[in-house]
Amino acid sequence: MRPLWKGAVSFGLIYVPVKMYAATEKKDVKFNYLHEKCKTPVQYRKYCPYCETEVAQEEVVRGYEYEKGKFVVMKEEDFERLPGEKTRSVEILDFVDLGEIDPVFYDKAYYLAPGEGGQKVYELLKRAMGETKKVAVARVVIRSKEALAILRTAQNTLVMSTMFYPEEVRSPAMIDELGYRVELHDNEVKMAVNLVENLSSRFEPEKYTNRYREALMESIHAKITGQEVEAPAAPGADNVVDLMSALKASIDLAKKARTGGAETEKAPPAPARRRRSKAQ
Repeated sequence: MRPLWKGAVSFGLIYVPVKMYAATEKKDVKFNYLHEKCKTPVQYRKYCPYCETEVAQEEVVRGYEYEKGKFVVMKEEDFERLPGEKTRSVEILDFVDLGEIDPVFYDKAYYLAPGEGGQKVYELLKRAMGETKKVAVARVVIRSKEALAILRTAQNTLVMSTMFYPEEVRSPAMIDELGYRVELHDNEVKMAVNLVENLSSRFEPEKYTNRYREALMESIHAKITGQEVEAPAAPGADNVVDLMSALKASIDLAKKARTGGAETEKAPPAPARRRRSKAQ
């Protein structure tokens, strides 16, 4: 892989030269928009409706709309005067416990590898973070944009994840539907906890696949080879089951899946229609 940039991680008076690599990549299936009549890819042009002409790239500037229809133009020299514009450093601000950070703050992940001559200080930082079980909150500038970031150790590597600032994370209090009130019976909670425990296992990312992408590629290849594409029928939703019966059946299925079907248990009784609770 080619590094995105070379810089340094700084904490205290220590500088760790690093190279930054993208840790993830999108596997989305890409499509071109075609003219239906001739199947030619459609072009997208920069066009000014006021001047009624196409605009060359060198004539395009960036403008901030501060009022409807009113813009202030920002030139390249304006961006160059901003703090941190040309820095390539990861400035560690604090060391914290990873469990204190809500994953909603995470954005994009990068691998940090030691730069030339930086192997010893890189290993020193990685070892210190590993032994203290701490992660580092840092400030970094990537592609002219300053971002908050977290540095942690994983797979014998320093991993940096850029983060959203608090003002960029929406509060769930904005969602009206979350103001509901219901009553749960103790048995329902116990059965739900039992189900979670029976479905619990170690996280093995390789066992999860993108079923939508696989089906989409099968459909594309079928069209290429002239095969007929058939979609499976959607599962029926005719049976309205009692909550406790559904939990019991789910636990039985989870146990059988974990034991490879070795356990043989009696089938649960026919589910009764769900009764309305007083809280509804």
